[in-house]
Amino acid sequence: MDFFTQKKSFKILRNPKPIHPPEITKDWNGIDQIVLRTPRGASARAIFKAPKAIRGGIPACFPQFGNCGSLEQHGFARNRMWTIDDNPPPLHANDSSGKSFIDLLLKSSEEDIKCWPHSFEFRLRVALSTDGDLSLISRVRNINGKPFSFSFAHHTYLLVSDISEIRIEGLETVDGVYLGSPNIIAVLDHERKRTFVIRKEGLPDVAVWNPWEKKSKAMVDFGDEEYKQMLCVDGAVIEKPVSLKPGEEWTGRLQLSVVPSSFCSDRLGLDRSGL
Repeated sequence: MDFFTQKKSFKILRNPKPIHPPEITKDWNGIDQIVLRTPRGASARAIFKAPKAIRGGIPACFPQFGNCGSLEQHGFARNRMWTIDDNPPPLHANDSSGKSFIDLLLKSSEEDIKCWPHSFEFRLRVALSTDGDLSLISRVRNINGKPFSFSFAHHTYLLVSDISEIRIEGLETVDGVYLGSPNIIAVLDHERKRTFVIRKEGLPDVAVWNPWEKKSKAMVDFGDEEYKQMLCVDGAVIEKPVSLKPGEEWTGRLQLSVVPSSFCSDRLGLDRSGL
């Protein structure tokens, strides 16, 4: 994830040398925890220091996607300090049953209101199922006295074997925004014989992005050759921004699965919509 959370009975350690299998330790409550000694899912040159956005993971782009507005690129949410939400409003039972999850909360600060004069609560549940599916449930509530609108995306970085060998079911593997896209997207990695399946709700659009060679060399937090092994496929709200009246809430869901490429489109459910 591309956000920062306040420390709360967990510790992340980093060391240049990778270890296998994962190291298990216990916190002060005696709860087992995994110690991460190498950053994964990000560029080797990613900057892990606020307020710089981390080049990797799944940044939450809010309240603006891209640079189509007056705010910083992809909005400010991905560069803010999040807190752990101990008592979030309830979700559907399917959103937690059989899953390990954490609830995060971002509230508008005085700094945010100076650049975007609206009060909000942004809740994010990150859940991992026993079969390895990763789910992100975003809820944005208007606690302002007036309506506001926003665009949004889960800027999902995928690790692939070779960008030239990647195919996206129903889309083109080129930079672009696909409006009114299917709710199930399959990214086929032929060399690794695996498929990323992205299921989404409340996210009608998809953005596909790779920096390619020229832009990669101009990015200080991205390796010159790393574009060959990555692709961003974002579930997003771009064409028609979400509009919320005071007290209203929007929910967007994204689920990421990895399956063998031997699965056919019918088994993946590519002819159906929704989670």
